Amino acid sequence: MGNNNKIIVWFRRDLRIEDNPALAAAASDGSVLPVFIWCPKEEGQFYPGRVSRWWLKQSLIHLEQSLRSLGADLVLIKAESALAALLECIKAVGATKIVYNHLYDPVSLVRDHNIKQRLSELEIPVQSYNGELLYEPWEVYDDTGHAFTSFDAFWDKCLHMKREPVSHLPPWRLEPAAGLLENSSIESLGLEDELEKSSNALLGRAWSPGWSSADKAVTAFLENHLSDYSKDRLSVTGNSTSLLSPFLHFGELSVRKVFHSVRMKQILWAKEGNSVGEESVTRFLRAIGLREYSHYICFNFPFTHERSLLSNLKFFPWHADQAHFKVWRQGRTGYPLVDAGMRELWATGWIHNRIRVIVSSFFVKFLLLPWQWGMKYFWDTLLDADLECDILGWQYISGSLPDGHELERLDSPQAQGFNFDREGDYVRNWLPELARMPTEWIHHPWDAPHSVLKAAGVELGLNYPKPIIDIELARDRLTEAILIMRQAQAAARTENSDGLNEVVFDNSDSIDKLAIPKVLLKEKSPCPSSSSYDQRVPSMQGSKNPLSNRKRLKSREDEGPFRGNIYNCNDEGRTSKTEYDDLCSTAVSSSAKKQKNRSTNTFSLPQSFSQSLGNNLHQEYGSSDLKQPWQEAVDLKHESRNGISG
Repeated sequence: MGNNNKIIVWFRRDLRIEDNPALAAAASDGSVLPVFIWCPKEEGQFYPGRVSRWWLKQSLIHLEQSLRSLGADLVLIKAESALAALLECIKAVGATKIVYNHLYDPVSLVRDHNIKQRLSELEIPVQSYNGELLYEPWEVYDDTGHAFTSFDAFWDKCLHMKREPVSHLPPWRLEPAAGLLENSSIESLGLEDELEKSSNALLGRAWSPGWSSADKAVTAFLENHLSDYSKDRLSVTGNSTSLLSPFLHFGELSVRKVFHSVRMKQILWAKEGNSVGEESVTRFLRAIGLREYSHYICFNFPFTHERSLLSNLKFFPWHADQAHFKVWRQGRTGYPLVDAGMRELWATGWIHNRIRVIVSSFFVKFLLLPWQWGMKYFWDTLLDADLECDILGWQYISGSLPDGHELERLDSPQAQGFNFDREGDYVRNWLPELARMPTEWIHHPWDAPHSVLKAAGVELGLNYPKPIIDIELARDRLTEAILIMRQAQAAARTENSDGLNEVVFDNSDSIDKLAIPKVLLKEKSPCPSSSSYDQRVPSMQGSKNPLSNRKRLKSREDEGPFRGNIYNCNDEGRTSKTEYDDLCSTAVSSSAKKQKNRSTNTFSLPQSFSQSLGNNLHQEYGSSDLKQPWQEAVDLKHESRNGISG
């Protein structure tokens, strides 16, 4: 290429060659060393679940083959430290530069800052790019320079901003950087152990990870399903959603490409007068917007993996009941739609967004279990485990967002069943013990006459559980808990005892009066660990259960770990606040570190890590002023253009 530049391309969650800004920049500027570094130790409590690791492994295999066909081998490294591995690569090939695409979760923000700082001390240039979002989180602010805290205002601002066109075509050829560097095999990374392979084998029948498969998936969706998305998305049976979220999470698919392709359809259908198609596009783009918003919230308020965005829930009297948590996981609550959803999650690692909303709402509102428990469980069991999206979903359901689900709102699973599974097909598929129940009683078998139950072969309390809690009792308990919370809020407001200079208001108060903590991080606070042997809080053991494919094959075993994770910001769209919950379910998940023998005893990051996160974010992205947390956004953009920050 006429120069001596040797550039390391550090792949993370951008496992594609098309519209990959870091790869495109490196390919045009010198010889390339593509590297993927697997550091289980650095994943910490965000260690991905079994199904998510399976997807990562398959995607890496596909990327490895693609890069080899372009002339450069992907170097796979398993290490204790990403920084140490990068330094080894620099030494081995004499690299003159490192490039990568941004990540926005708390762990990655701290790690990337520290790596940039160290490499800067060694005078090694680092350039980072936006390969994950339509807009960088520090680019979107309101007229006063503050971060948005409501989705509608955020997305409206985004839609009126200029967008860069997709311009990063796959390189025709890569010139490999010469050097001696040991390359690990994909198996040596340890993404999949022997006990998991038999279960994971079924996943390949339903999914095809890899960037080229992602390209085919988005094309199929746009041509065959997008036009009917507005009406089909509410069906909880069949493939009624886009199924793109795993591809987006692992960066096999460019969100910019998806957005612009959908916009082209919108323009075409507007000219044709296709109002149904236009409505579908609006809803789907809103779903993409929620994915953007989840990353935006997590970046601007990095404590949200462990603490509510609003301060109202700090006084909520959660019931940390391990037995209820276990019953919910097993799909034995006695509410058919909830149980069917949890069993499908167990068997496949995938559930529809509407089902995610229903099971998470039941978790918080009926059982009064801490939302962090559910978030971390979803992280470990959903196929597209996405920390930012899952945080948004669980906080939305818990009423801890300014435009979130009202905490007082308690939706009946029975009513939801009749709304979204009218004929009961979904329940019958996943609860074979209720397969012969008449449609009239399928969603509330406890009300069915004894003769009906006997004819259907259902014995409540024996082969199918009685409801874990009566709906009216659940409503009373929720009302009482909210009353206790508000009394505690009033006392704290009077005494100003929290020391954080926060004024605590309930979600029903005026949005203008809401006190949303900006950058302060919660100190380490212990939560009870589970006494059950199978899935602990927050850690889960590896699963041995086979998974079925998207056709929803029946699969039921005794209690065992669920692995995988999927909350899909792209599979539910709403245009009104009352329907926003479907999209926010897009955001359900958080953290769980895999451990062989025992679980950790806390949900929170170590205090030293939280302090480091706060300090580093202030240094990298802006001021520590609580009123204006990211005042250095303009400087950051300037530094990003010069390749030293981002």
